[in-house]
Amino acid sequence: MSARRRVFVGDVQGCRDELERLLEAVRFDPAADDLQPVGDVVNRGPDSAGTLRLLRELGAGGVLGNHDVHLLRTAAGERSLGKRDTIQDVLEAPDREELLDWLGARPLVRVWDDVVCVHAALHPAWANPAAELDGLDWRTPHPYVDFATRARYCAPTGDLPASDWPPPPAPYRPWYEVYREAHPDAPTLVFGHWARGGLVVRPGVRGLDTGCVWGQRLTAWLPDEDRLVHVDAARAYSPMSKR
Repeated sequence: MSARRRVFVGDVQGCRDELERLLEAVRFDPAADDLQPVGDVVNRGPDSAGTLRLLRELGAGGVLGNHDVHLLRTAAGERSLGKRDTIQDVLEAPDREELLDWLGARPLVRVWDDVVCVHAALHPAWANPAAELDGLDWRTPHPYVDFATRARYCAPTGDLPASDWPPPPAPYRPWYEVYREAHPDAPTLVFGHWARGGLVVRPGVRGLDTGCVWGQRLTAWLPDEDRLVHVDAARAYSPMSKR
């Protein structure tokens, strides 16, 4: 068991109020607990800048998600704002550079003896995910970055379908099923990114994206207690999408 209690949190996406309520529900203590968001801490919700400030103040760990990478690349001038983006508050913030530097320092994967955390998915060929991903940087486009932050379904070869909605036919399956078959002794897989898939609780698998930004709920998993805690979203902040 970890000396500090770990609190993994599903996709926050700028829902700072719900994050604060969830931390209150788990009685989060920054002196004794480690906060580990599973990525997509910004965008589509009402307070991306406030969420980043809170996570930074609490010394959160966590991993990068596709919306986080989108913010970082937009701030670097490599992408343009989309119609549904709500990251302008970060881009225009007086502490913009501090927030972006903090976010950009998040890795693509975090590994403990008993848990491996990624935003979206692990390729079935990655027997050692940290070895495959630790040297990669969000600034450089790379298929492994895309897989770790965007994939949902894959074939046993790791090939991706052209689309993941509607669910693709065989040989494509949810990535975590494919990965656990390839690596049955892997630590518990914890991830987000898949609001349509909802809460996933299987042996060795915890999927925590429960669609807070879509008006559903925000979820925490405490592996040291094997306990799930949820808070309801105050409202739907963004319409549901395929991605």
